[in-house]
Amino acid sequence: MARITAGLATSHIPLIGVAIDQNRGEEDYFKPILAAYDWTRRWIIQPENKPDVVILIYNDHASAFDMNFIPTFAIGCADSFEPADEGWGRRPVPTVKNHAELAWHIAQSLILDDFDMTIINKMDVDHGLTVPLSAVFGQPKEWPVKVIPLAVNVVTYPVPSGNRCWLLGEAIARAVASFPENLNVQIWGTGGMSHQLQGARAGLINKEWDQRFLDDMTRDPQRLRAIPHIEYLRETGSEGIEMVMWLIMRGALSTQARELHRAYHVPASNTALGHLVLENVE
Repeated sequence: MARITAGLATSHIPLIGVAIDQNRGEEDYFKPILAAYDWTRRWIIQPENKPDVVILIYNDHASAFDMNFIPTFAIGCADSFEPADEGWGRRPVPTVKNHAELAWHIAQSLILDDFDMTIINKMDVDHGLTVPLSAVFGQPKEWPVKVIPLAVNVVTYPVPSGNRCWLLGEAIARAVASFPENLNVQIWGTGGMSHQLQGARAGLINKEWDQRFLDDMTRDPQRLRAIPHIEYLRETGSEGIEMVMWLIMRGALSTQARELHRAYHVPASNTALGHLVLENVE
């Protein structure tokens, strides 16, 4: 049967894509940003670690959805997805190839598990999805894994609670475990960490809060489920709420999940860069 072997969390800062696309990784500013992923790039190409499929949790930035259509949870079930034009042309990255059979299986399982998923059969994917792939896999002609996009609304309130996201992760794990094909599956949660892009607090970064969140992904993950929206807003800025998407990933792993790698770097644009790799210990 299919199995989730690892979880990965990362910020999806657009500037990471700029550094990779423009081959600026050796510049003093960008070098420590991309170095956060050096360990992961070496780890993921090992045969025992390389996934067949990545379930990639991300949020759309008004590329596929806008104020006319705001799904709380949406899963892409088409065969492929093109990179979005976010105002300056499409990123020079490969088309995202889906494992459509597993995606449809997960969609059915989640809906029968009382999650009202929106099923998407045509959707362009923006930096929220493509930047994490670039950070880990670089600039290949084709992505070396199949990718199931799962978009979460963390842009327009009301957004789902951390606990609801955790429960969705648990339901995804049940769905994957019931798929009969032998697949190595990873689940990636993206977004965050603390940042605010506008208003009087633009540029806010809360290193202490971020580090405790990283600690508690393995030390006390149950605490993270109960963090209220107002705490994310107060402590991590208006965009810090993206970290609830990390909890979908964490909820899909066992309680014994083990930290393999961690990176944290400030500044990356006006955002705190956070990155974790967790082994799913049964």
